Amino acid sequence: MTQNVADRITPVILCGGSGTRLWPLSRQSYPKQFTPLIGSQSLFQYCAQRLSGPQFTPPVIVTASDFRFIATEQLMEAGVDPGPILIEPEGRNTAPAILAAALHVAATDPDAVLLVAPSDHLIEDVLGFNEAIAEGLRVVREEGRIVTFGIAPERPETGYGYLELATAHDGSGVAIPLRRFIEKPDLACAEEMAASERYLWNSGIFLFAARDILAAFKVHAPTLVDPVQAALATAQHDLGFLRLNPAIWAGIEPVSIDYAIMEKAEALSVVPYGGGWSDLGDWQAVMHAHEPDGQGVVCMGDAIPIDCTDSLLRAEGEGMAVVGIGLDRIMVVAMPDAVLVADLDRAQDAKLAVRALGARGLRQSVQFPRDHRPWGHFETLALSERFQVKRIVVKPGGTLSLQSHMHRSEHWVVVSGTAKVMLNGEDRLVPENESIYIPLGASHRLENPGKVPMILIEVQTGAYLGEDDIIRHEDFYDRRKHRAG
Repeated sequence: MTQNVADRITPVILCGGSGTRLWPLSRQSYPKQFTPLIGSQSLFQYCAQRLSGPQFTPPVIVTASDFRFIATEQLMEAGVDPGPILIEPEGRNTAPAILAAALHVAATDPDAVLLVAPSDHLIEDVLGFNEAIAEGLRVVREEGRIVTFGIAPERPETGYGYLELATAHDGSGVAIPLRRFIEKPDLACAEEMAASERYLWNSGIFLFAARDILAAFKVHAPTLVDPVQAALATAQHDLGFLRLNPAIWAGIEPVSIDYAIMEKAEALSVVPYGGGWSDLGDWQAVMHAHEPDGQGVVCMGDAIPIDCTDSLLRAEGEGMAVVGIGLDRIMVVAMPDAVLVADLDRAQDAKLAVRALGARGLRQSVQFPRDHRPWGHFETLALSERFQVKRIVVKPGGTLSLQSHMHRSEHWVVVSGTAKVMLNGEDRLVPENESIYIPLGASHRLENPGKVPMILIEVQTGAYLGEDDIIRHEDFYDRRKHRAG
């Protein structure tokens, strides 16, 4: 039986972040929530599926402009129909994002109950998590409290914040008043808290009524309310997205929801959750989420350990293989354009690699080797001073912008499917094993009219091959910045 909308929970999924501790797999252009870290789907897809069903309304998605098409495509693949998709012009941390979502929902239903969840967490016991949500919902509705979810510690962990409970939890899953938040501790404190039943890991997942969280913002973070409300009131509708006002949003204070509200609010309870959970914040956490072999080694992809112990080997990408010999507490993550080798105890320092690469101006610091676009994706196979070779995949029905280039010409060879090419106003079908030449300055558009992905090899030649060498004349996806495709 379908639940009444008034009785359902509205998920708010935050997926605009771009962490660096899982480099080289997670990068600014394609962060960890959209990558298949565990299993065949992305963490974002697992989150959306977990928060779907008869007890939930379609989710509110809060993401960055660069990820909006990635998010919608992955939701479609996961079989989840989204509700509103709010676009943050730039990241301002979690408090403004959550406030914008709450204001948007409260405009039509101030009594709505919102479940705020980061999109990059791993939750293994979905049934147990739903039971915890049901207990949280009881507390929200009967007592008008804000609820957070605490994770029973599996080990002394210095990478997580902790929640101190007013009383010890007994494993029943009943909500307990929160005494205080505790920042990431040192090892001695983590060992002490992990051994006590009065402390839980802070999951960063919250449940509350829209009117209650808005009241909390007015009391504890009043300077955020007016500008976020103004950014929402003057937001622009853009191809089904709601783009928050960029000028106003840029002036909003970046602050976390913990610091702005949760550490100050009094009516806050914790629902303990004892199932498997991880924020997969670094490669050691990813390793903990997999079953090791008898020597404590975790292998992913085409990875082969020889006389290795307590190590992580991951090969990412077609044709990539990794062999480790005699490794002990070492992690190796290999991608076609970058390889990370580090002591496992330094897992959280992968961000130092990003800084070092960025200081040298190397694209691997921020750019994923596969560049995703709303019409498909491309990757560079070869790059030299005056030529570049790309593999371009256009999904069925995908259409690139009508564009021209000032500094390069292009040769396209279709290797799978059929391309529809508009060249200087004339349409032409280019089937598999045929090619077409795009002269410098010519207006052109590429489209896949078929029902299967179309693949072509593009050879660019010219004095300048940067992605900003583009004049976009028409664009089905209404992209506002001069980006490829």
